This record gives sequence, structure tokens and C-alpha cells, in this order.
Amino acid sequence: MLQDAVDQVLVGDRLMDAGQHELALRSYYRAVADRGLDAEVLTSIGAANLALGRIGQAETLFRQALDDDDRFVPAWNNLGVTLMEQGEYGEARRVFEHAFALDSGRSDAIRDNLRLAIARMENNVYSVPNNQNGLGLIRRGGGVFELRVDP
Repeated sequence: MLQDAVDQVLVGDRLMDAGQHELALRSYYRAVADRGLDAEVLTSIGAANLALGRIGQAETLFRQALDDDDRFVPAWNNLGVTLMEQGEYGEARRVFEHAFALDSGRSDAIRDNLRLAIARMENNVYSVPNNQNGLGLIRRGGGVFELRVDP
């Protein structure tokens, strides 16, 4: 039975990679039925919601995942992404710093997200708002997102 749940998460991840976010979400929900709500499944559901633009729901799910396992790096990273999407650069920076520390600096995506959060935080403090440069998301696999700046 656990094998089925793992397969549902993998199926969902593949659907996410293919841009089929709604179908991925359904697959992740099937994984819940088999294995329950653990940090990995909550983070996967959150990532699907994030990809669908449901930022508030995604944030709630990432925080629930961290309540379940406060050392789950993908949840920390994706929480930071949701905070960046909402313009919460200071909190996003702290979240990315925590993810970076837990990951021992191995992830380029987390390092890049942290750099962007720091830059956005500094720009937010020292410049007038510029709504022309927006944030975008790049999926890096395994339910992890990286931020990109749209010129």
C-alpha cells in the first residue's frame, strides 16, 4: 500500500513537470488516501497550488508541512517562494536562510532564491516601487520552485 502512495507522488511530480498541475494535484490527493498527510505530500500539494497561482493555499500547506517536519528543506524553500510572490521579502529572506542552512548550501536553487530575496529586500528599502519587474516561478523538480525575475 505504501508503494502505491509513493507511486502517486511520483506520478504527480511527473505531471507537474509536464505542466499538468490540476492532474498532479489529483494524484497527490490520491497519495493522501494511501499514506496520509506527511510533509512530502503536503509540500507536493502546496507546490501544485503554487503552480496554479493559489498562493495563499500554498503558503498554508507549506506551513502545515513544516509543522509536521521542520527540517523538510523543500517546504522551507517553497514557503520562501510564496512569501516572495506576496512581496514579503524580509520574511522570505529568513525562510531561505533557514532552508540554506538546513541544506548545508548544497542547493543552487535555494542559494539563488536567497540572493534574490536579499536583492528585493534592499531594492524595496532603497527605491520607489517598480511594478514593471515581476517575479516568476521555475519548477526545478521534486516539487521545488526557484524564482526568476521578469524584466
